[in-house]
Amino acid sequence: MAIKNQTSVSDFLLLGFSAHPEQQPLLFGLFLGMYLVTMLGNLLIIMAIVSDQHLHTPMYFFLANLSFIDTCFTCTIVPKVLANILTQHHAIIYTGCLVQMYFFMALALLDDFLLAVMAYDRYVAICLPLHYTTIMCPQRCLLLVAASWLCSHLLASSLTLLMSQFSFCASHAIPHFFCDVPPLLKLACSDTQIFQVTMLTEAVLSGMIPLTCVLVSYAHIMHTVLRIPSAGGKHKVFSTCGSHLSVVTLFYATLFLVYFQPSSSYSADTGMVVSVIYTMVTPMLNPFIYSLRNRDMKGALWRLFGWGRCSPQ
Repeated sequence: MAIKNQTSVSDFLLLGFSAHPEQQPLLFGLFLGMYLVTMLGNLLIIMAIVSDQHLHTPMYFFLANLSFIDTCFTCTIVPKVLANILTQHHAIIYTGCLVQMYFFMALALLDDFLLAVMAYDRYVAICLPLHYTTIMCPQRCLLLVAASWLCSHLLASSLTLLMSQFSFCASHAIPHFFCDVPPLLKLACSDTQIFQVTMLTEAVLSGMIPLTCVLVSYAHIMHTVLRIPSAGGKHKVFSTCGSHLSVVTLFYATLFLVYFQPSSSYSADTGMVVSVIYTMVTPMLNPFIYSLRNRDMKGALWRLFGWGRCSPQ
């Protein structure tokens, strides 16, 4: 059987929300607003942490990395979505599609690993406070972040390389607003079994292991917190950990809905709705959940704008 070679693919069509033309102005305004809030919030967090010596600690070092990742993650997806809605030109070149898919996967995996690192940091700070400065020394913090970057890019590059070998002899119209893995698999006419086994294996390794790390860390934290006699101390720890757990829950729930299912049962409409949550909503909420509710971060932001004497207590 003759199969059209994948090199004949010149571009794809990102159909996205084009099936609902009457909603285009509303969606453009909504996505643009979320994009601007995400960029402004995360950049402010990075600037505040870099400029304030009081925040040069492991926890805020990881927060700055998370904000940087969320900024890159949003820039990988949203500008193309806005351009497609504004111009009604939905084409994306084949190479551009693979590049977008690569950075999307790499940054999503990096987010996953960093959430686990942040949970471990909170575990050491709360359960082993006397050893915190020794365990979470600058060298170890850099090593944890560097290992997260390396692992995420290696995993993403292996899947992208496999995807680049596929032939796409069916329609090149992607019923999504970016080049995500499940809709691309639906268009492939090559045998995708090796890819799906690889993706499932990587999903288990990069998903279940960090999630287990988060759950184990917070199990120890909860056990330690319940032994704190002070109600104020309990409230402070629960407030910090509750914010982290809410983002972890939102992040993993949306990813499990899309990627931990057979490609045959993938629904384009469900995939788009869920994808909006983890590509736009979650990066927008992270600065508020992690940092803007934090008294130290509020003080750093006030000092950043020269309002140090009026900094909230």
